[in-house]
Amino acid sequence: MDGHGRSVDPATIGTSTRGNGGSHGEELPGLGQKDIKCSARKKKSLRARYAYGVVFLLTNIIAWLFRDYGERILPMLPYSRACGAEERECYHTMGVLRVSLGCFIFFFIMFLTTCNISKLYQVRAAWHSGWWGLKSVMLLISFVIPFFIPTDYIQIYGEFARVGAGIFLILQLISVIEFITWWNNYWMPDDNNNNKSSNCSIGLFMSTVFYIASACGIAVMYVLYASKMSCTLNIFFITWTGVLLIVMMAISLHSRVNRGLLSSGIMASYIVFLCWSAIRSEPATEKCSHDRESGHHIGWSTIVGFVIALFAIVIATFSTGIDSQSFQFRKDEVEREEDDLPYGYGFFHLVFSLGAMYFAMLFISWNLGSLTRKWSIDVGWASTWVKIVNEWFAATIYMWKLIFPTLRETKVMNHEEETTEQV
Repeated sequence: MDGHGRSVDPATIGTSTRGNGGSHGEELPGLGQKDIKCSARKKKSLRARYAYGVVFLLTNIIAWLFRDYGERILPMLPYSRACGAEERECYHTMGVLRVSLGCFIFFFIMFLTTCNISKLYQVRAAWHSGWWGLKSVMLLISFVIPFFIPTDYIQIYGEFARVGAGIFLILQLISVIEFITWWNNYWMPDDNNNNKSSNCSIGLFMSTVFYIASACGIAVMYVLYASKMSCTLNIFFITWTGVLLIVMMAISLHSRVNRGLLSSGIMASYIVFLCWSAIRSEPATEKCSHDRESGHHIGWSTIVGFVIALFAIVIATFSTGIDSQSFQFRKDEVEREEDDLPYGYGFFHLVFSLGAMYFAMLFISWNLGSLTRKWSIDVGWASTWVKIVNEWFAATIYMWKLIFPTLRETKVMNHEEETTEQV
């Protein structure tokens, strides 16, 4: 009851007191409660992505076990003679593809159920971050189903996995280039930045380091992998990488482009790394391979290299999955709200589903019909050429990204001049 004997609805107290001194005391607790809930959901969401990363890592380990020790783990599984002269060889390729298909099914279902989510309070957002008991059952079913699918259909999935792995490489490449662009803009700011002088000094130092590292990398590759004139293919790979490095630097320093040396230096280091990785993927029996003397011996260096490569697959998939902002066609500056998603759930799971195809190709060296050496990842001529093409594609996209703004500006200026002349 109020002072005039009228009944008062408690739900209207907060709104009826707006404009007077008591309004703040009524409204702030509600707003604080909303902020706390959003913060809790966001923390839960950020923790969830690491859980998915662990699932992906365990899947990689299981795929490796089936490839190298499949005949010992489950010798009773029905395999056909699709992978080689001996039936046991099918444990290697088919085992990896079946595990990969199970991982793909799980993450693709997660993609279908979480795409187009924009707010933390949506029900499907809670599905992404919680319900782990139900998702564990779904994950188990997803991994069991492929082992009851005939081998011929698994081979078809392997062909699709090649395409999916290629798409994953493109997404990863775009993510890397966007990161390089962001890093360059951070250390080479515009004229309005107060710390321009110090940042530019640091940027110049880092660009020098990257270029020195790239030049040293090329020199080391010549010594280790192209020391003989008969190693013509390796000489071509390394020389062409050096040419790409010089061309990127020249374009960056051109007066009309004027993008500085930092981004091109980072990109130069990246393509040198891709070239080195491609040459390292050559079969160990080749005369120009630095590891040819090791043959089939499994030493500590082989095991350490395998573990590093395994974690590199997971990190590459994880970092690409959380980088959904790099793949937006329009990147307008929009003020983020408290209940916005910290990263795109649907895109995150889509990248992991493609990553399942990607790790399958790495474990079988992009070849559906050959036996891969134990404790090795991504070794073979198919792997070598995939990495070399990826290197050339990366350099091409980067150079186009440098040139395109200048070409567009020239086209706009020409159009304005034509319009002025017509007037």
